[in-house]
Amino acid sequence: MSDPLHVAVALDQTGSHPGSWRAPGARPDTLTTVEYWQSLIADAEAGLLDLVTFADAFELHSGRPRTDRAVGRLDSLLLASRLAPGTRHIGLLPTATATHTEPFHVSKAIATLDYISGGRAGVVLRTTPDPDEAALFGQRRFPDDPAVLAELADEATDFVTVLRLLWDSWEDDAEIRDVATGRFVDRDKLHYIDFRGAQFSVRGPSITPRPPQGQPIVATTAAHAADLQVIGRVADLGFIAPRDVDDAGRAVTAITKAHSAAGRSPDDPVLVLVDLFVVLGETRRAAAERLAQLDQWAGTSFTPDIVPVVGTAADLADEIEQWLSVDGIRGVRLHPAVLPDDLHSITRAVVPELQRRNLFRNRYDDRNLRDRFGLPQPLNRFTTGKAGVA
Repeated sequence: MSDPLHVAVALDQTGSHPGSWRAPGARPDTLTTVEYWQSLIADAEAGLLDLVTFADAFELHSGRPRTDRAVGRLDSLLLASRLAPGTRHIGLLPTATATHTEPFHVSKAIATLDYISGGRAGVVLRTTPDPDEAALFGQRRFPDDPAVLAELADEATDFVTVLRLLWDSWEDDAEIRDVATGRFVDRDKLHYIDFRGAQFSVRGPSITPRPPQGQPIVATTAAHAADLQVIGRVADLGFIAPRDVDDAGRAVTAITKAHSAAGRSPDDPVLVLVDLFVVLGETRRAAAERLAQLDQWAGTSFTPDIVPVVGTAADLADEIEQWLSVDGIRGVRLHPAVLPDDLHSITRAVVPELQRRNLFRNRYDDRNLRDRFGLPQPLNRFTTGKAGVA
């Protein structure tokens, strides 16, 4: 494997299909227990997966809060921190909404998660023009105008810039812990970031020392075309939802152009993963029947906004290989229709199939999450005299 395949899994309540909570193995009554999430993480780690992402949003799970299908959520940042001590290898990426969240709070929360996990933390940033979500805060209103998406993308770019500056605002050796003199911190090695943007200004420094990774991984989901710009400008990972291989190529091109326009070095790469909706069965017919049953439980024929794969483990492996044929695609993020059923099929059937094809690892052998993705260990911009550069 010259360029290793990266496989992530999206954890979203009982699964990505709205009828998933009615599946026999879904256990919806345990969604707010740590045991439920621990079992999912343990399965994902047993399957040697790169990372899991935790879905989160300022809305109920179904997106239809006035129906009896709505499901409440746990806070993904808090959940990831609770689960981290029970893991050893897998990456943990909770979701933060840049549109309505202060970057200072997200920065220290992710830095804390990086310490708790021993260098396996990251964050998935999302933007949203949803007026219902905005109404929860009462501070902003979004007109029905496509230009808003570009504005939110610019805001997300500033958001990541602040995250990275705050993570660097402590030099690596700022904590001296000198008992004899009573000096715990060398204040000369803490730095104001003095960032001013259109939506927020942050002086800094952080209240949390520089994370073990230096810079935890920043991922962005491309829900809109403008999000491709954010991925190229500031992200380490980009999750895209192309319609087909040609569309994936166009997305990679847009990300590459944004990467270059932002002045990022080839030594500061962005890795692109394709989002896939997954319904698995021992046969294609069994998988199709599972999907039909889920649709019946949901009361509608569900159409995901990402490419669906309904079939066997071999079918999914074929689909993954197809996406890897696109220059610039480095892996996939799988969205199991039903948790834990489809996750278990991924780790117990799909992963062995990928290993048989010499596409996927047989063990974890990296020190932290940046190592796993081949990302460079970042120098502190304040130490190297590059303050203010994102």
